[in-house]
Amino acid sequence: MFNIGLGLAKASSRPSHPASSEKGPSGPFLFSGAVPQPLLQAYQGCIDPDRTDCVVTDKANEISALLAPTVAALGLDLLGAEYLTAPGGAVLRLYIDVPEAEGASRSVGIDECEAVSREVSAQLDVEDPISGNYTLEVSSPGLDRPLFAARQFARFAGQVAKVALKLPQEGRRRLQGAILQVEGDRVVFDVDGAQFAVEVSNIKKARLVPDWAALGLAPAQDKSGRDARPGKQRSNRKKEGAGKAPAAKRNPTNNPAAKGRLTRSKRA
Repeated sequence: MFNIGLGLAKASSRPSHPASSEKGPSGPFLFSGAVPQPLLQAYQGCIDPDRTDCVVTDKANEISALLAPTVAALGLDLLGAEYLTAPGGAVLRLYIDVPEAEGASRSVGIDECEAVSREVSAQLDVEDPISGNYTLEVSSPGLDRPLFAARQFARFAGQVAKVALKLPQEGRRRLQGAILQVEGDRVVFDVDGAQFAVEVSNIKKARLVPDWAALGLAPAQDKSGRDARPGKQRSNRKKEGAGKAPAAKRNPTNNPAAKGRLTRSKRA
């Protein structure tokens, strides 16, 4: 039994923190002089031509540490958090799961997402770690679960992960390969047949890459990437002979029913 991802969308009528509307500058700031190295590294980590938002990992780690005890009190694990900034507001995305020892007997459902969202929203209103507008999302990890900590990489040793790095390493900003082992805070991947070790602190984002075909959620493919189902090879050859491009493969993760989240919004 596996869990694809559960949740629902829900707008919150909860009033914002009284002081939140008074926070933040009324006009632009101008900085001059040397840029502190931590700030420079954070900025470099946000430069990503493939997306318009910014993953602020330090802020996410801070909020995750703040909220983990609250989630644990509900009998759940807070796997980690993503804090995404974009024009018009930020998104705080929490990934929750049942404890590993209970994974065979229960899974995260809508009730769990609602309970976490309710308790966490109350705590965020009191602690107020985020200034300005933001949206809170609570999600189950799904099959392509995100990985945040060394112990999570160790749990899924042998499986393939897709990783984005904060800072380039050996000329790479991204890599994909099987998780070979975890040595302290270092994760060793098999990338193109060679070992590639990465410090967890340098990982910006990581997710498992499920074998969708083995799970029965995508058609099997041959070595050339064509549909390997009986009768499809001949069909593919006919299409290529007619000069038509093969039909685009459907990605199970693009199925709206395959991913869901419970969402609440805060307005300053």
